Amino acid sequence: MKRRAGEREKELKKKKLLEELGENSLPYLTPADADFHQLWKTKYSKLVFRKSDTVPEELHQMVQESFLTLREHNCFFQDLVRIKGKDFLTPVSRILIGNPGCTYKYLNTRLFTVPWPTEGYDIKYCSPQIHDACKALMRLNDYLHIEAVKALRGQNLSETKEIKATTVINREQSLATSLTEQGSVSKDQSSVCMPEDDRSLKNRTSYNLTLLNYMDPLQMLYLKQEPYFGMGNMAVSWHHDENLVEKSTVAVYNYSCEDSAIQESHEQELKGRDPAVWHVGLKVAWDIETPGLAVPLHQGDIYLMLDDLNMTHQHCVLAGLSPRFSSTHRVADSSRGTLEYILGQCELALQNLQTDSDSMALKSLEAAVVKQVEEIHNEVEFEWLRQFWFQGKRYLKCTDWWLKPMAKLEEFWRKLEIMTSLVLSEVRKEQQIEEQRKETISCFLLLLKERQKLRQEWTA
Repeated sequence: MKRRAGEREKELKKKKLLEELGENSLPYLTPADADFHQLWKTKYSKLVFRKSDTVPEELHQMVQESFLTLREHNCFFQDLVRIKGKDFLTPVSRILIGNPGCTYKYLNTRLFTVPWPTEGYDIKYCSPQIHDACKALMRLNDYLHIEAVKALRGQNLSETKEIKATTVINREQSLATSLTEQGSVSKDQSSVCMPEDDRSLKNRTSYNLTLLNYMDPLQMLYLKQEPYFGMGNMAVSWHHDENLVEKSTVAVYNYSCEDSAIQESHEQELKGRDPAVWHVGLKVAWDIETPGLAVPLHQGDIYLMLDDLNMTHQHCVLAGLSPRFSSTHRVADSSRGTLEYILGQCELALQNLQTDSDSMALKSLEAAVVKQVEEIHNEVEFEWLRQFWFQGKRYLKCTDWWLKPMAKLEEFWRKLEIMTSLVLSEVRKEQQIEEQRKETISCFLLLLKERQKLRQEWTA
């Protein structure tokens, strides 16, 4: 709560400053500005950029063909998301591709992966071209994983050298400092940058999915203007990426379909960013003093957001004039977002159901047990079944892989409905211990009310 209050206070401070600025905006830098690289080094050092000529040409060709294939097969979709209680269609069209059974949730919308070809899984695609497209993106995923590990190792090495250099300077300047104080400083500094083992690096760079984006700005009737710096049209507003493993790297491959008209605009002398070219915008979160960055994105460029950059900074995507694809590779938090997880939850709930040849009964009416089962009931219905059949079924254009798991979840859901009716039946019986009965009814009714409210929201 304290953190939220602090963020609200900072946001109000920022809004007040913008009101004082009037038509003027906060400053931002582009590569044409003299201080651009110094600002990047000091305030945005965990953003790593790779020019397209550093990427194998064969990989470029495979990935770019996969984008075009998916567009030709109408596999990109606008998502209906909820922001501050209101529903909006995203200006960007998307598709999620990744490990079988993985999902990714953002802005109250759960996306289900079109699985890429994974050994040990029987995945049938609607066409060989879609299979090849998913395979190409899996190849890109492997490549970006290796690049992210290299970048993190390089960052750790650089930070270690800086700390060692600072320690030497401090020792030379503080000869009078006691040995005890020197020891404590050295200990603190070593804890700041402990060498990471390979397991930690792997956990933070083993991408389990990619969210593909596509947008043609010239087909959009309206694009929101960037509000703080005056950077122009936004395809994606300022945000932190959600639902990720803490301090995991986000890797983005950019494919903006530039044409001759766009190339000509590069030769113009423009103040600020070139509006014809796509950019990624970055700013320090809740900071009204540090200038923002607008980094141009050209065909085949890659950028990596390392370590905690996604938490300490916000980013947006600034629209150019040409159509643009991107593949954004993430380590999605899979603790509650995989098929394996939700099937395990269902099995856990059904442990309280006793099934005979011709009847069903509950093993326990303890409040904690009933509460756990009904929470799982709600999770299955609202986080999985309704989310899938509302938007996930459109992925049938690519594969039918999710149909069998969803049929299994529906079977579990029907049994959970029976368990709910059994609880209702049992708590009506007078032979129940009064205190236990009241406790069970109390928690049970709360979850039933929540279910009713959510069903009304989904119906609306």
